[in-house]
Amino acid sequence: MRKVFILKAVLLIGLVLVFTGCGKKALPPVDVMEKEVAGFTLPKLPEEGKALVYVVRPEFLGMAIKFNVYIDDKMDSSEMGYTKGQEYIYFNVTPGKHKILSLAENWDAIDIDLKAGDIVFLEQEPKMGVLYARNKLYGDIGILGGKYRVKTLSIGNIKKLDK
Repeated sequence: MRKVFILKAVLLIGLVLVFTGCGKKALPPVDVMEKEVAGFTLPKLPEEGKALVYVVRPEFLGMAIKFNVYIDDKMDSSEMGYTKGQEYIYFNVTPGKHKILSLAENWDAIDIDLKAGDIVFLEQEPKMGVLYARNKLYGDIGILGGKYRVKTLSIGNIKKLDK
């Protein structure tokens, strides 16, 4: 009887890990990323007097579910685009303080403060939801991590390039 209980507990823990993931997808070691992005140029750089935000979603989990990205509020006019699994988007932003929001089954948000010429890379992480995937938005992963993510992902759906 005890063996059956232990087996069920192990199976349950395994299922939870499969469906929730083990945290956000880790970046490889620095030397691996440096080699991988050597000579790689980002597809978009900030326009004059603007900053540029990349939102990357490296996970496969919830691949078919759109994670919509908004800036400053939840209005339709503030939607910059969306990602699906293993995609990224980018958009120009006026310098200053902004809130970047990500919508899946839930809303998540992160505050950023940008200067002209800045390039910021934010990362979306899918989570298991009740009806469909939830999401978590993480702060700047740095230029090296960001370039690596962009190089290894596909472009998502960009609705607007400028806000």
